[in-house]
Amino acid sequence: MERIGITAVVVGLSLAGCNGVIGDPHTEGAGTPEDRPYETAAPPAREELVAVSGLRRLSTHEYDATIRDLLGEIARPSGGVLPEDVRTPFDNDYTTQLMSQALVEGAESLAFEAARMVAADPAMRARVAGCEPAAPDDAVCLRELASELGRRAFRRPLEPAEIERYLGALEVAETTGDFWTAAEIVVAAILQDPRFLYRVELGTRVRGSDEVYALDGYEIATRLSYFLWGTTPDDRLLDLGGAGALDTAAGVREAAASMLEDERARVQIDRFHALWLGYETLPHDPTLAVGMRDETRALIDRVVFDDRRPWQDLFRAEETFVDDGLAEHYGLVPRGESGPAWVAYGDTGRRGLLSHGTFLALGAKAGDTSPTQRGREIRVRLMCQAIPDPPPGVDTDVPPPAVGEAVCKPDRFAVHNTGGCVGCHQLMDPVGFGLERFDQLGRYRTVEPDYRECEIAGTGEIVEQGAFSGPGELAELLIESGTLTPCAERQLYRFAMGRHELDATDDRFLAQLATEVGTGDILLQDLVLSIVTSEAFRYRRDPGAP
Repeated sequence: MERIGITAVVVGLSLAGCNGVIGDPHTEGAGTPEDRPYETAAPPAREELVAVSGLRRLSTHEYDATIRDLLGEIARPSGGVLPEDVRTPFDNDYTTQLMSQALVEGAESLAFEAARMVAADPAMRARVAGCEPAAPDDAVCLRELASELGRRAFRRPLEPAEIERYLGALEVAETTGDFWTAAEIVVAAILQDPRFLYRVELGTRVRGSDEVYALDGYEIATRLSYFLWGTTPDDRLLDLGGAGALDTAAGVREAAASMLEDERARVQIDRFHALWLGYETLPHDPTLAVGMRDETRALIDRVVFDDRRPWQDLFRAEETFVDDGLAEHYGLVPRGESGPAWVAYGDTGRRGLLSHGTFLALGAKAGDTSPTQRGREIRVRLMCQAIPDPPPGVDTDVPPPAVGEAVCKPDRFAVHNTGGCVGCHQLMDPVGFGLERFDQLGRYRTVEPDYRECEIAGTGEIVEQGAFSGPGELAELLIESGTLTPCAERQLYRFAMGRHELDATDDRFLAQLATEVGTGDILLQDLVLSIVTSEAFRYRRDPGAP
């Protein structure tokens, strides 16, 4: 069948069950909240903690993971086809997910390609259809395919009318004599439907409020799955949602605790840290980058999951997981083993994750480190502070040049101590200078690379907290000052809610969270469970609400 014909059928099926367009999807079967003014739910115990929530589109990472779970391995990832996600630092901020023609065309292209692969591959057919057609126009089998794939793709059961619409594709099968041409159309229609691309959350209006809605079991299952696994909920989680097991905080806690035991939670928690701390991608040689990513992932697995130690031990660890090559790269004593092993830091000034090459790559400029950029990254990422952007026309990619005999970095950066920018630079530069003995590849050094006569002092300061030298002392200072833990709680909340900019309601929630979990040593699992059982996670407030 010609592509234009298939496209017309797919578009008809995709839009038939949709009241809006991509960017404003509503499920016909569920309706909008305004369609259901008499349906009410019990109000939350602490309504003042219910956060604003908007329409969230799958990020490219979530899209790829979801496609893998629905269909199996697909050759082409969505990167470069769908619009690139803005990092704030997380890639799931719905306020940046703007509608575009590139999104529509990219989703269509990927949907058709995936559908063709399903129709052509017997293994994928069995996975997606769950039945073997008895004839080209086997309505029972196509109905089963649409029902099962639709439930997993839309993250809720389909209404009977929705399923029946997909049976219109059987006209194509009758023409071609091939059931799988109809199946291809149905798969393509589902995978470019707004209800697949977006996480539609309607909920039920709570009594006494025009702006707060209780999420249903399927919507909570979806929030849990994308937060803790980075992918669509599996059948078991959807079953829990449908059975009412996620209607209470206790039920959500039990489900989330079980999900944290899944391997997918390890992958997702690692990715949270990589996005938060800026090492999702590294500007290093690929072999070196892989070793460093493995090093950091091993530490997170050990502290958070295997040993269940306080999360702060990520920054206190006295040994690291490296092979002999990476150990020598860092200046550590190799173990002489064939693969990676835990190697003690000893008296090197290194401690924990801030000593890894993953983190020390932050702030690399012009083949060297920038104390300004490093200081800014630490303030913004680890201290959750806002640093204004530099004035227009200031080239931050070029370090201050040498002037006369002032060739050493402290002398060159002293130019920042005067003029209108001094306020911000006094916050950033002293922090960055405290890491100067570690280059952008994580190697220890005592002199500047371009000026060997310039010895590096390696001392720095967080002006409102105290002095430090090296990543180990920086981590200790951030923990002991009570700065790091509240920032981690804020960042994980941002990741869970898909929104970087927070308001007064969010601040109230975070204050409550700090009371429940604490601001000292915490278990990450406790923090996760407090978030997912909260009113902020199980309810939603309209974005337009005051």
